Amino acid sequence: MKTYLVTGGAGFIGSNFVQYMLNKYNDVKIINVDALTYAGNLENLKSIEGHKNYLFIQADICDAAAIGGIFEDNEIDYVVNFAAESHVDRSIEHPEVFVQTNVLGTLNLLNMAKKYWSIGDDEFKEGKKYLQVSTDEVYGSLGETGYFTEVTPLDPRSPYSASKASADMLVKAYSDTYKLPVNITRCSNNYGPFHFPEKLIPLIINNCLKHEKVPVYGDGLNVRDWLYVEDHCKAIDMVLRNGRLGEVYNVGGHNERTNIDIVKTVISYLNKNHDQSINEELIAYVKDRKGHDRRYAIDPTKITNELGWVPDTKFEDGIVKTIEWYLSNQGWMERVTSGDYKDYYSKMYSGKLK
Repeated sequence: MKTYLVTGGAGFIGSNFVQYMLNKYNDVKIINVDALTYAGNLENLKSIEGHKNYLFIQADICDAAAIGGIFEDNEIDYVVNFAAESHVDRSIEHPEVFVQTNVLGTLNLLNMAKKYWSIGDDEFKEGKKYLQVSTDEVYGSLGETGYFTEVTPLDPRSPYSASKASADMLVKAYSDTYKLPVNITRCSNNYGPFHFPEKLIPLIINNCLKHEKVPVYGDGLNVRDWLYVEDHCKAIDMVLRNGRLGEVYNVGGHNERTNIDIVKTVISYLNKNHDQSINEELIAYVKDRKGHDRRYAIDPTKITNELGWVPDTKFEDGIVKTIEWYLSNQGWMERVTSGDYKDYYSKMYSGKLK
């Protein structure tokens, strides 16, 4: 049985990955480490919280003693690092928080993997791997044409993307200097269940349901490449198992949409299928974000050719599944936006999940 240390596993992508792995495999153990900051929510994992192969530990990835203790007590085969501060607007206001978690937290994880997996100078136990879950934002911004590839120079434009690029460089350095077995994945925008409502798609849905204005930065023509979260989980699983050591793999779905197209798509669906009073009059154009990248688009040729990964979910299907999930889970939306779940779960889980 392989043991996975999944950090940030109570967040959006991390919680989807934990569920994906436990639903797919009977021979994996998942240790989920999350600090339960504002976007980490154990309610995301209620469906598997009693699973015999699952353990939750509340800890900060910057805490050397806590992370070291997990390695000491468990034979960790894979580290999958989702843990990150990820909201660009928040990074503009508080960049130091992003450096602390995204850079120093990654450094701590690398040091622990190096320490506990080492069997000699530049030698590590067989079958170990550290996977850094990164983002296409480290590449900067594209013009109207072209795609990010794995050899595109890093050119981050926000404190968030700069912190993620810094973490990527540390991972690469540990591969080159110490021969630590690593991979890096860089993914386009994810969407799907359990996405914290400060992000675009759940924000649109939440505001529309409350008949509140839906803010759109600038002219709304910034382009993002959208990928259904389960397809991202599938890619990470494939890279962990078969990715060449030291390699970067881009994960994207060739689903480019402008922000305003996303907003209008969601509003149109809600209008036709939920509430006819929800319409485009809710759209409110606001001052553009500082350093707002114009276009992201990923070329996933490498992961397709080497590992056979292709996305299974068309955007037209995935967006409907996503909207319907939020409509069916409005109580979840209310709880995570109110913060009430924090007190409840902090009392329920004061350390390890029993």
